[in-house]
Amino acid sequence: MGQNVADLLIDSLLQAGVKRIYGIVGDSLNAVLDSVRGSERIEWIGVRHEEVAAFAAGSDSILSDSIAVCAGSSGPGNLHLINGLYDCHRSRIPVLAIAAQIPSNEIGSEYFQQTHPEIIFKECSHFAEVVTRSEQMPRMVTIAMQHAIARKGVAVLVLPGDVAALPDNQTVPMQVIHVTNPIIRPSEEELKTLAEYLNNGKKITLLCGAGCAGAHKQVMELCERLKSPMVIALRGKEHLEYDNPYLVGLTGLIGYSSGYDAMMDSDVLLMLGTDFPYRQFYPKNSKIIQIDIRPEHLGRRAELTLGLCGDVKDTIEALMPYLTDPHGSKHLDKCVDDYAKVRKGLDNLATGTPGKMPIHPQYLTKVVSDLATEDAVFTCDVGTPTLWAARYLQMNGKRRLLGSFNHGTMANALAQAIGAQCTDHNRQVISLSGDGGLAMLMGDLLTLQQRNLPVKVVVYDNSALSFVELEMKAAGYLETGTGLKNPNLASVAEGMGIKGIRVEDPGELENAVKEAFEHNGPVLLDVLVNRQELSLPPKINFEQAQGFTLWMLKAVLSGEGSTLVELAKSNLFR
Repeated sequence: MGQNVADLLIDSLLQAGVKRIYGIVGDSLNAVLDSVRGSERIEWIGVRHEEVAAFAAGSDSILSDSIAVCAGSSGPGNLHLINGLYDCHRSRIPVLAIAAQIPSNEIGSEYFQQTHPEIIFKECSHFAEVVTRSEQMPRMVTIAMQHAIARKGVAVLVLPGDVAALPDNQTVPMQVIHVTNPIIRPSEEELKTLAEYLNNGKKITLLCGAGCAGAHKQVMELCERLKSPMVIALRGKEHLEYDNPYLVGLTGLIGYSSGYDAMMDSDVLLMLGTDFPYRQFYPKNSKIIQIDIRPEHLGRRAELTLGLCGDVKDTIEALMPYLTDPHGSKHLDKCVDDYAKVRKGLDNLATGTPGKMPIHPQYLTKVVSDLATEDAVFTCDVGTPTLWAARYLQMNGKRRLLGSFNHGTMANALAQAIGAQCTDHNRQVISLSGDGGLAMLMGDLLTLQQRNLPVKVVVYDNSALSFVELEMKAAGYLETGTGLKNPNLASVAEGMGIKGIRVEDPGELENAVKEAFEHNGPVLLDVLVNRQELSLPPKINFEQAQGFTLWMLKAVLSGEGSTLVELAKSNLFR
């Protein structure tokens, strides 16, 4: 029996170095699955929800530094991919999605499960096209993957089930994809202009993000030359936090005062590889300079004095010879000293007293960080798990931190952990899951059990959508719809065949984390943490303060929410 279109697809993926496809089977994928089975060299990772497949492919791509693949059957199957694909696309992760389609001769007839994936996925992809003839393959695979790799994002190949089964005698080229590494930096004239601003600046602060990956050495050298404090955006944490004497913390909704003040007190703010979105946290009276690999991002967050296109590493190396004037360290010293005080205050909150319940989430995160391996992969759900991860996980250049930092969706942590663990079965992978996030895609705990993926799922169990609850309070509303009535999640895990551990007493936490990490298999660690742990932006503005006052008044008058005594204990206005 000769080869068909699906065979060419799988052979092309193999030639491109793809090792896994994440998805759920369906009849429109039959030919593709048969080719996967026949190849014996590519692994089908069956999950319980296609959204998980897309997230898992994204973390696979990040950790393997290669394009990754997910698949969904026709109609609802590939529609379920969309949220995970949005996340990958917004985070610039190269992923190929195979969206199976109804039989090609039924398209347009309102056939069972008919959708138009080539339209639906347009907004979260660089490429979304339909394969209609066998002659298009395998060239369409190259075109799709080349878009994903070159433009860093999602490509969608829409493949009707009958077309996938068509005979095709084309050959797969030796070089299916072409990965390039061009040098991108500003022109000499632009570098001179940039250097003039930096040479004349008295209080220069750097704001650095994920675009600084691979440029740790160069960014540190620039800080030393400019005597600049460094504020990091969350996606820059894993790349820049370690071995960094210039670090003054984060800013934004999950940051703290030292990072905020370092930016606000600057006369020049230099943004490197970041698209930090919150405009209210940018200074109004500073010269703002932005360097980004994507010039369409220049000036969309703050009014710029200068915007330049360039890779961070290459740009700094080209810039350094133009930096001549020495800088004093007064601004740097003040900001670093402020950060040391803030860091001490944060660390003082990460404690636990045996018998004093519930457990502080700060303490839980610190214990997890202290006991994790030096090359652990952490994934964190959106909301308070992201906040605690940002403040208390220690990065060292080997650890990784993955989350939904641009798209901001619930339920990403477990899904991303599955992809991370499939990429390297022997590496420690820890999912920092909110109880709300875990519940949304809890079915894929079964994927851990079925594939014996030794992911450690740490659940911040506070019976609430707590970050949403905090946002309501800050706006002056009584919390509504945020409460969660949870079962014993450790028992749920045990019912699925996964080791479950439940912790209520801080005195038992450290041993429980050790037990979880030492277990040779998946574990769900259900930790009851404080629901009223308030986590605020680095500066409380007048509107927020008004909101909290109004919320307290409403809570007292209605008999709902927290009492004023509880608020006082929370150190809200410390």
